[in-house]
Amino acid sequence: QVQLVESGGGLVQAGGSLRLSCAASGSILSIHNMGWYRQAPGKQRELVAMVTSGNNTNYADSVKERFTISRDNAKNAVYLQMNSLKPEDTAVYYCAAHLRELHRNTNSLFWGQGTQVTVSS
Repeated sequence: QVQLVESGGGLVQAGGSLRLSCAASGSILSIHNMGWYRQAPGKQRELVAMVTSGNNTNYADSVKERFTISRDNAKNAVYLQMNSLKPEDTAVYYCAAHLRELHRNTNSLFWGQGTQVTVSS
């Protein structure tokens, strides 16, 4: 069974920084895209940033120039460095990975359990 475990959330003042980490484990053959999503209270889940297996990245307009996504393929891990945090960045952040499990013929999308990020003004 595949698991994604996130860490690094917390409470920070506006203008501060946090680094989120996510590690995938289990019966994984290969990982394609990895990304971070977030969901604020009363809002839909939205894409924050994504990185492909070829290290191409994509960011939501609201986080460009402030957030940086990276991955470590040897560790099946993805990271999100968040700088210049704003109160509107407050949300539960979810890690996601599009991957191929061992003994499967199709790719599947897996989610982490979420980590709370709270930015105070």
